[in-house]
Amino acid sequence: MIGALRAGLPVVLPFDTVYGLAAEPHDEESTRRLYELKGRPPTQPTALVAAGVDDLRALLPELDTSRAWHLLPGPLTLVVPNPAHRFRWLTGTNPDALGIRVPNLPGTTREIVASVGAVVATSANLPGGPDPRRFEDVPEEIRAGAAAAVD
Repeated sequence: MIGALRAGLPVVLPFDTVYGLAAEPHDEESTRRLYELKGRPPTQPTALVAAGVDDLRALLPELDTSRAWHLLPGPLTLVVPNPAHRFRWLTGTNPDALGIRVPNLPGTTREIVASVGAVVATSANLPGGPDPRRFEDVPEEIRAGAAAAVD
C-alpha cells in the first residue's frame, strides 16, 4: 500500500466517513491518475489529507499562524488561503485556495497516511454516484484500477 502510494499509484482506503480514493499529493501525475480513475475533471478541487495537524503545518508553513488549526482534527474540509500556490493540481480553477483535512482516520488508514505524510483524497465513487460507505459500495472499475485497497 505505502509502496503503491510512493510510486504515484491510486489506492482505495477507508476514511472517517466513506471509502476514499487516495494518491501521493506531491506529484501532479499521481493526482492525474486518481482523477482519471474516478472520472473527475481536473477543474474540480480535491483535498489534501494528513494524519495530523503537524503534518499539514509542515506542508503549508505559511499558514502556521492560521486560526483554522484549532478546528482540526475533525470530520470537515477546510478551505484555506494558498498564497504560495502549493499543490496547484489539487486546487481546481482557484490556485489561491486549498482544501485540507485531518479526519479521525481508522487505524490502518492512519498508519498509511502518516507513513507517507499526506495524501490527496476523494470519495471512491464515480461522479454523481452514491457514497461508498462499505468496501462493496466502491465501484468495481475503481477497485480494479487501484494499485491496492484496504477492506
